[in-house]
Amino acid sequence: MNKVILMGRLTKDPEISSSASGTTFARYSIAVDRKFKQEGGPDADFFNCTSIGKQAEFVEKYLKKGTKIVTSGRLETNNYTNKEGHKVYDVRVITEEVEFAESKGSQQQTQNDVTNFLNVPDGLVEELPFS
Repeated sequence: MNKVILMGRLTKDPEISSSASGTTFARYSIAVDRKFKQEGGPDADFFNCTSIGKQAEFVEKYLKKGTKIVTSGRLETNNYTNKEGHKVYDVRVITEEVEFAESKGSQQQTQNDVTNFLNVPDGLVEELPFS
């Protein structure tokens, strides 16, 4: 069985293309937060995703950088030799389902929270119980 379910935010706007037969493809990357983080290690993992057909049209119309989604699909691997003669391995999620993971209001609130974030005044950091 080859099944993966991911929840994360788009790292940039989707790239849309079409084949000669008219099939639409949407390629995008999502950042998935790590639940347990090692000191000095990454906070998130990044996954390349491809949506095809009607799903790609949905992605093109509704998703943009920062949108939080839940997607399920299958992992697909590919490898090739680049111009320098090195073997390159690619792992991609071919999506079967794509859904919003938060309401539009939550997205706007998240952006406002980041914009309105206050800096902690000097000297107060030492007094905080969780520092």
